[in-house]
Amino acid sequence: MQGRVALVTGGTSGIGRFTAVALARAGADVVVAGRREPEGRDTVRQIEDAGGRGSFVRTDVAREPDVRAMIDHTVRTFGRLDYAVNNAGVELFQPLVEANPEDFRRIYDVNVLGVLLSMKHEVPAMLKTGGGSIVNISSVAATIGYPTFSIYGGSKAAVVQMTRVAAIELAKQSIRVNTVSPAVIQTDMYERFAGDEQSRAAVAAMHPIGRIGQPDEIAAAVLFLCSDGASFITGHELRVDGGLTVP
Repeated sequence: MQGRVALVTGGTSGIGRFTAVALARAGADVVVAGRREPEGRDTVRQIEDAGGRGSFVRTDVAREPDVRAMIDHTVRTFGRLDYAVNNAGVELFQPLVEANPEDFRRIYDVNVLGVLLSMKHEVPAMLKTGGGSIVNISSVAATIGYPTFSIYGGSKAAVVQMTRVAAIELAKQSIRVNTVSPAVIQTDMYERFAGDEQSRAAVAAMHPIGRIGQPDEIAAAVLFLCSDGASFITGHELRVDGGLTVP
């Protein structure tokens, strides 16, 4: 990936941070976008420690002016855009009967509108240099119904379908668009909801492989879909889930 430029939204922690550093190790220059500046600059430090070049831009992906500025920053800083990883997202787990319009809008503004706006502005930048690869981060919650996941799961299902449509629209313009859908991954989000050791063991046991995933395993899947090795893959949902969604 030498000479290529990558953008990672939600790159301040977890999957986004691991992916940003992995892209840098593969040779790409990386722009880290997110709302939390101290954490974002820490990701950039890790990129530089890995021998790469990085830059942080504060971005709320639910605001189109922010997204436009994010793309302008990327092109101004590194000259082009080849890979975009739309990872920014927020979670909400609550019973269906407790759902309200405010919660719905908060989750969908980031998880759905944020992906839509990001792709909208990433595509023109990629077309200027002949194309590129977009990877949107969804979740196995888009496929399997879990109690309390009505709003979150619906938002992630929307990401999968938007990816399919974008892939068809852009196929002849040398832009590939794919989705990575993780199962339970060892991130800050997991730690917030994991509970006691018995609960953690139960969550691990849900996965046929016998454990939860690690952020670097998701990063590896993203790198593959960005790479030339995936040049004939578009519109695909890659589930990195330890067998959780196997019928």
